[in-house]
Amino acid sequence: MAPWPSKTRDLHNHHMDSTIWDRFAFRDDDVIVATYAKSGTTWTQQIVGQLVFNGAPDVPIHAISPWLDLRVMPPDTMEQLEAQTHRRIIKTHLPLDALTFSPKAKYLYVARDGRDVLWSLYNHHAQGNELFYQLLNETPGRVGPPMPRPDPDIRRYFRHWLENDGAPFWSFWENIATWWAARDLPNVRLVHFNALKADPEGEIRAIAAFLGCDIAEDRWPAILEHCSFEYMKANAENVAPLGGAIFGGGAQSFINKGVNGRWRDVLSTEDCAAYERKALAELGPECAHWLATGQTTAAVAA
Repeated sequence: MAPWPSKTRDLHNHHMDSTIWDRFAFRDDDVIVATYAKSGTTWTQQIVGQLVFNGAPDVPIHAISPWLDLRVMPPDTMEQLEAQTHRRIIKTHLPLDALTFSPKAKYLYVARDGRDVLWSLYNHHAQGNELFYQLLNETPGRVGPPMPRPDPDIRRYFRHWLENDGAPFWSFWENIATWWAARDLPNVRLVHFNALKADPEGEIRAIAAFLGCDIAEDRWPAILEHCSFEYMKANAENVAPLGGAIFGGGAQSFINKGVNGRWRDVLSTEDCAAYERKALAELGPECAHWLATGQTTAAVAA
């Protein structure tokens, strides 16, 4: 087995401050939901919440499962987590080498083709309201440039993100690569957005098995219903960060479409080729293939 990952650096920008993990007291059954962003994070938090609470309706996942390294989280977030008596679910968008790692916690890393990520990220960015920018740019302690308004041209926005290492957010490739390198650890499970879309029941049951959740068969219909996009959209206030207060369209705009491929009619052949070259160069052929398809090369060969 590969050695346990160790934190080798901090990441601090308009959104994140990784130093908070230095003060976090892990419990052995903690569940960490990790992604780059807009890769199925909230969906996976909802899934884990449904498994932990056995399919209960109206679980306020946005309130109980904080993005711990978001630097504008309420100052008592750590105390709120410490006070929780149920199995805790914590979100992070950090690359693994900027995250304190516990050998006993369980880690779900969720990934999605970068072009689909970008389309969802653009919607998220474009929906940000004045409170969104005020919190990110005016809260004391910001490192680096402020969060800018999005370019209205989504194709140009994509090219800027691709050519500037994830700007104005953070590096996509290092996030994927650091978690991919840990894929064989016994407490890390990689999940792909495509697989969740194609077979939600199979993937959710596999996540339950990984987490050691013993779910009675008669609870599965409720769990699967509550993990559907339709249910999450209808109950967006329980799901969206801060109840959707930082988005112009409210919580409903945060739970967008969950649809892949919207970039196909916008990006040129050259744009897609540039993305694919970058993925191959940054990730290598096996990881790049998995990121694009949700399939490992071993599975394809079989």
